[in-house]
Amino acid sequence: MLMDNSFSIKVDGTGEEFSVASNPVDTLLGAALRQGLGFPYECNSGGCGSCMFEVVSGEVKELWPEAPGLSARARERGRRLACQCEPTSDCVIKVRLKDDYVPLRRPERVAATLVEARKLTHDLTEFCFQTPEPADFLPGQFASLHLPGVEGARAYSMSNLPTDGGTWNFIIRHVPKGRGTAVLFSQLKTGDQIEIDGPYGLAYLRPESPRDIVCIGGGSGLSPMVSIVRAAVRDPRLANRKITFFYGARTPNDLCLDTLLARDPLMAERATVIPAISTPTEGWSGEQGFIHEVMQQKLATGFENYEFYCCGPPPMTDSIQRLLLLEKRVPAQQLHFDRFY
Repeated sequence: MLMDNSFSIKVDGTGEEFSVASNPVDTLLGAALRQGLGFPYECNSGGCGSCMFEVVSGEVKELWPEAPGLSARARERGRRLACQCEPTSDCVIKVRLKDDYVPLRRPERVAATLVEARKLTHDLTEFCFQTPEPADFLPGQFASLHLPGVEGARAYSMSNLPTDGGTWNFIIRHVPKGRGTAVLFSQLKTGDQIEIDGPYGLAYLRPESPRDIVCIGGGSGLSPMVSIVRAAVRDPRLANRKITFFYGARTPNDLCLDTLLARDPLMAERATVIPAISTPTEGWSGEQGFIHEVMQQKLATGFENYEFYCCGPPPMTDSIQRLLLLEKRVPAQQLHFDRFY
């Protein structure tokens, strides 16, 4: 033990060591990132398997033993997911730390108060929370929300810009039978408190890139793309960059870009916004088809000249990866995305 109420975690073969609080409890991944270690991860919710590690010695408690990011074969080999494990003793673990994952903004756990819920469509609402501390994140990142009565955290991306005033906004889709969205949409009231743990995520805006920007969002993947576009149109380093925002939905009733653009005239002025629907609808004169197909038609050539950001359901992000990385040969470092499950 390093101190009261914490466990010592040593990373085998590296000389690195960090502590994990036991009261209040923390995950191995959260603790490592809070202390500035480059622990690989992506979704922080048990779905992707990117934070897999091996327990060399010591004991851990698994929060979600059936997490889809861990296969039966990996489990048999002693692998576990750091985002789903809390230590119950001092441990030695085996994982390959990487500089690319060292957080530029270390995640923190803060109390947040719901101040407003703005309905955008029949199933999309922008929830606005306030914290005493500044909202220090990079446009495109996400946070884990700990909701009352819900076991485990829920990951949602911020839709606003970082602020000293402590504003955290999230565009969230209501999921039928979803425990997290049931609380958000039906139970949480203005003035109620939750805990926000963040920021997390690697699909944040790279203003140092010399390339034009393409953002692609689908479904609730709208939220981080809005944050990135809002930041890009305001960054003087990107004044000469072309910014194109593709957003895909099923029907016109699932779109809310007009509302968001009306609230942010600069975004409407500086960015080219292209919505598309995947279900043919009478009276719709805009683009039709899956959003990656629409993007391919509109950009046509020169894909390697863009910096791509995307967020959406796994089938969408998988299609975009195949298109850009395999067909168009876009360098992997020019495609930024976080997968959510």
